[in-house]
Amino acid sequence: MQKTEQCALSFSGGKDSTLALDRALRQGLQVKALVTMFDEASQRVRFHGVPITLIQAQARALGIPLLAYPTRPETFEAVFLQALGELRQREMTTLIFGNIHLVDVRAWYEERTRAAGLFHREPLWGEPPDMLVREFLARGYAAVLTCIEEAYADPNWLGTSLTEELIQAFEQAGIDPCGERGEYHTFVHAGPLFSSPLAFRLGERISQSGFQLLDIQPQPGQ
Repeated sequence: MQKTEQCALSFSGGKDSTLALDRALRQGLQVKALVTMFDEASQRVRFHGVPITLIQAQARALGIPLLAYPTRPETFEAVFLQALGELRQREMTTLIFGNIHLVDVRAWYEERTRAAGLFHREPLWGEPPDMLVREFLARGYAAVLTCIEEAYADPNWLGTSLTEELIQAFEQAGIDPCGERGEYHTFVHAGPLFSSPLAFRLGERISQSGFQLLDIQPQPGQ
């Protein structure tokens, strides 16, 4: 059945959705499109703070078409439902997500995905976060932290590369090793699925509603 599935994948540009993509491809699934919802006003992926231009660069390096949808908080659900309808029109059968253990988040997406007539897949679901984040590194991917939650994360982590040492610091601080509750977010810039590493530059810090984001931008010519 897997060989006949035509899949799209919900893609934030971070480590979890990248690992979900990696696993889906290793399972023999055909991922024909990446689906990204981004904030219309800032032109960035919410929470991650990554510009849609860098998500586009990721998609090019991955060799998978990107379907990008601008949203506002009040239009998010309507736009997501529109995206599901367009996936059906493109003869997609399945939408893949990178959720791990937040039941309410999974339920929101699963209910709407199934109602649209698409199969819902979660390659990472229910697995220990410490093992998943280490699998991401073991597979050869590279990521940088683009956002941290001030109440739980060390501000010095912002802009650093995801490493084993940093994972150990997460564990010592008592936060979810995958940042599943929003403690941190990442941008993936290299790995086995990428045709070449992405060039980017790190800019100023931005404080916003209890979070610190790093202004990350593509290098000219990227």
